[in-house]
Amino acid sequence: MDQTRNPSPSNNSSKISSSSRLLVLQSHLSTQKPTMASEKEAALAAAALPADSPTIFDKIINKEIPANVVYEDDKVLAFRDINPQAPIHILLIPKVKDGLSGVSKAEERHIEILGRLLYTAKLVAKQEGLEDGFRLVINDGPSGCQSVYHLHIHLLGGRQMNWPPG
Repeated sequence: MDQTRNPSPSNNSSKISSSSRLLVLQSHLSTQKPTMASEKEAALAAAALPADSPTIFDKIINKEIPANVVYEDDKVLAFRDINPQAPIHILLIPKVKDGLSGVSKAEERHIEILGRLLYTAKLVAKQEGLEDGFRLVINDGPSGCQSVYHLHIHLLGGRQMNWPPG
């Protein structure tokens, strides 16, 4: 019997968890630009996962899935977003999550890595030729449209940004 069509009450929670994970993965692996609704759905689905769930970023850090890496040191990894929202769209992530799934989870022990991420964003922006300016974005929580719960900074540039954003 196909359980996705006729779910029994006992497998409902695993079905929800599986569908949530699928939505999150699809939103990050799709080569098509998602609609705003699917980004919101992915963010809500990701928020429903356990806080310590492995993320797509863990797989990129562990070289289990490929990424177009533009910068790497012992603390930070920066790579091109597969669904760019600007001519230059790079994600910067800490290589060790250490409970830092989002800015709202930051603690005093995270001060060094938070500063390191911002400084690295400046280095990568210069490397990418963004002398005229760029934007840094951090989505936090479901209402902030965060769909991967591993702190990450979006570095956007190569075009005129508008205000207000989203």
